[in-house]
Amino acid sequence: MSTENALAMLHTMAQMQDEHNALVHPQWRDQGHQYYRAVWVECAEMLDHFGWKWWKKQNPDLDQVKLELVDIWHFGLSEMLRSGPVDEAIAAQLSAIEAADLSASADVRAEHFRLAIEQLAAACLATRSFDLSSFKLAMASLPMDLPELYSMYIGKNILNRFRQNNGYKSGEYRKLWQGREDNEHLVELLDELSDVVEGLPDKLYACLEARYTA
Repeated sequence: MSTENALAMLHTMAQMQDEHNALVHPQWRDQGHQYYRAVWVECAEMLDHFGWKWWKKQNPDLDQVKLELVDIWHFGLSEMLRSGPVDEAIAAQLSAIEAADLSASADVRAEHFRLAIEQLAAACLATRSFDLSSFKLAMASLPMDLPELYSMYIGKNILNRFRQNNGYKSGEYRKLWQGREDNEHLVELLDELSDVVEGLPDKLYACLEARYTA
């Protein structure tokens, strides 16, 4: 992928993140939110979805793992935007992600991913900031490339907007619909709308609303 295309995706995500953060608080850049703390907590949640317990059988829920990585990107992008505009250097890094060696055994690849997530959490705790290099390593070890991050980011951003508009901050929002978490509904809807290009955010929002009120 060219740096130019990566930069276009990055700018779109940055604009959407700024709009979402402003919905939560208009002066979000000045609030001193600890984004690094949100990142390492999300890392732990992601490991739970992926599986790490040696004393019981666990099957990775890769859809939820990817959504957790997208959640981390929301916080990491917010941290970077607070420092200044995203630029071509960041786009160049994201466009140059190399996938993990798929010739390795499944167990080896799984452990590499777990270690990558721990490295991301450790780096954020050590610096109290967001570490883009560690995030790239986590993406590569999954693997997830920039186009997939971009499409899933749009989906989760719309869900976050839906949550805020339905009382997430005040505690009125119901995260469980019909016995399942809203993230699970999001994955299904993104799959159903996979052929939609024009107007995807609005159509996805409408589908979320229809399920939520059913």
